[in-house]
Amino acid sequence: MELLLLEKTLLSLFFAITLAIVISKLRGRKFKLPPGPLPVPIFGNWLQVGDDLNHRNLTNLAKKFGDVFLLRMGQRNLVVVSSPDLARDVLHTQGVEFGSRTRNVVFDIFTGKGQDMVFTVYGEHWRKMRRIMTVPFFTNKVVNQYRYGWEDEAGRVVEDVKKDTKAATEGIVLRKRLQLMMYNNMYRIMFDRRFESGNDPLFLKLKALNNERSRLAQSFEYNYGDFIPILRPFLRGYLKICKEVKERRIQLFKDYFLEERKKLSSTTTTDNAGLKCAIDHIMDAEKKGEINEDNVLYIVENINVAAIETTLWSIEWGIAELVNHPEIQRKLQHELDTVLGPRHPKLTETRHSPFTVLSGRWSRKPLRLRMAIPLLVPHMNLQEAKLSGYDIPAESKILVNAWWLANNPAHWKDPEEFRPERFLEEEAKVEVNGNDFRYIPFGVGRRSCPGIILALPILGITIGRLVQNFDLMPPPGMDKIDTTEKGGQFSLHILNHFTIVAKPRVF
Repeated sequence: MELLLLEKTLLSLFFAITLAIVISKLRGRKFKLPPGPLPVPIFGNWLQVGDDLNHRNLTNLAKKFGDVFLLRMGQRNLVVVSSPDLARDVLHTQGVEFGSRTRNVVFDIFTGKGQDMVFTVYGEHWRKMRRIMTVPFFTNKVVNQYRYGWEDEAGRVVEDVKKDTKAATEGIVLRKRLQLMMYNNMYRIMFDRRFESGNDPLFLKLKALNNERSRLAQSFEYNYGDFIPILRPFLRGYLKICKEVKERRIQLFKDYFLEERKKLSSTTTTDNAGLKCAIDHIMDAEKKGEINEDNVLYIVENINVAAIETTLWSIEWGIAELVNHPEIQRKLQHELDTVLGPRHPKLTETRHSPFTVLSGRWSRKPLRLRMAIPLLVPHMNLQEAKLSGYDIPAESKILVNAWWLANNPAHWKDPEEFRPERFLEEEAKVEVNGNDFRYIPFGVGRRSCPGIILALPILGITIGRLVQNFDLMPPPGMDKIDTTEKGGQFSLHILNHFTIVAKPRVF
């Protein structure tokens, strides 16, 4: 059986090589393609550049081939954009042309072949899903409704850290507690629910499945089968695991959250104005026939991944930079103390105070140096398109290297430095919402991340509250904590979950 499979694979390779050579010559006469390394038949540039197409490796290629270059990864075309002007073209000026999403074998499994919002192709389904998700998740009304809960969750983190006797001496892995906080922040919005502790059996089960989903989707292990379809039979075991994880997650969302909410709503009379949480709005759209139950479940899937993990990674990066730059941490503490005073009032007590401005302003800083999604979520052009005078073949994967836009020394002064003052001095006009295409951590345009309206206040409240209450330091015997990066298909987080000392401040 294995020999038969090998024989078929080799035969397919032979015909594919012949076909690729013919197509390559035909295309060479027809298209003016962006520059890039010379591809070889079948494999393209895959053997040259490898699987790890992270932001730093793509930056090195941009320095060699220019602000737009083409990689042929097997049968897939990958176009990388590395300048503010070209980013503007892809995300804004030609936003419709490049407004779709690429598909791959693993993301097709986890999104039901695009039944969600984040990874679906540009079109009527995306517009409908975006509209349905905006009201319950991405408006100022939602922020005003739930900011009290975010303040409460951050306060609970502070109290739990203070109760941990080892936190002030040996140190604590703060990520575990922050992860629970982020789940509670988002599950309050989605289901009006929270988990009382990190040992809650349902929370542990949910976290384990979400972690496994992220690991499988962000891994580079399956690239060969995605780049070269004739090798896909060798991915059967991997894809089987993906399907099993997907089915278990979807069933868990359905059994423990959707069905519970349906039971509650069936015994409670509410009109549209009385809908209590996000899933009520989503299920109301289902009742009206606008979407089906699968769409509802994949919306929950999106929030579990796109909202929780990315914000958590940004909080981790912010804390890590403050621990490794104590002089900046002290400046932030002084600013918070000056604005709020020694009593440390909660956000609910300071609705009009500069606290919200301070938190929002400061939260721009770690997002420049360390972006959770440094290449943004990949874009795609459904039809042939033009970019900077080059022909872009239909269904090309378009990566915007947002990290390099924000760290290119040609556009920034000493970009490698963690210097928050830059956003109060020479870059004071630069905002995180995309008013300057050198700095677009949430993207820009139609497919920008709508979660920016939630992420920024949560990031500011969480880090602000921790810095107010603690001196954050490396563990004993260390001068700095390890900030080695771990990248995925398009994510960036810290490789090792670090231990820090959180010493309560004395006033």
